[in-house]
Amino acid sequence: NVEITIFQGLPKADKMELIIQKCTELGVSKITPVQMERCVVKLDAKSETKKIERWQKIAEAASKQCKRNSICKINSITNIKNICNTIKDYDILLVPYENEKELSFKKILNSVKKDHLKIAIVIGPEGGFDEKEIKDLKQAGGNIISLGDRILRTETVAIVMSGIIMYQFGNLE
Repeated sequence: NVEITIFQGLPKADKMELIIQKCTELGVSKITPVQMERCVVKLDAKSETKKIERWQKIAEAASKQCKRNSICKINSITNIKNICNTIKDYDILLVPYENEKELSFKKILNSVKKDHLKIAIVIGPEGGFDEKEIKDLKQAGGNIISLGDRILRTETVAIVMSGIIMYQFGNLE
């Protein structure tokens, strides 16, 4: 009853593999790597193709391991502008941001009254979001939210938020 898409700012080293593996186990439908202003990692076309293929194999293995009926889809790398153009495809677009103090993740989840949801989560890279990225996402209709006082690592955010959403909507009991 919930479909989650993760838009993950490209992290360093093998952190993307961990994110893909754990989010697949939790039931995430799609993961899209995102090239952002503060990403340390920059991939050329050849490297991107190889990475996407490797990441898809990791998603397939994780899907089999946890006995999922469907395999998490790893999409091609995108950017903030493309996310803003697809925001209408989701019921909720969540953007956890350490400088947000008003709107909490808990408040957003408790306000949801639908049975079937398409949720997108946009997660910044290690360097965090650029202010313009936050402004663009907010103008497009994204919910800029707080996860509380702690600042989580980029590889932790997707896992934590996915688990909480799945629990909230009955997919983990």
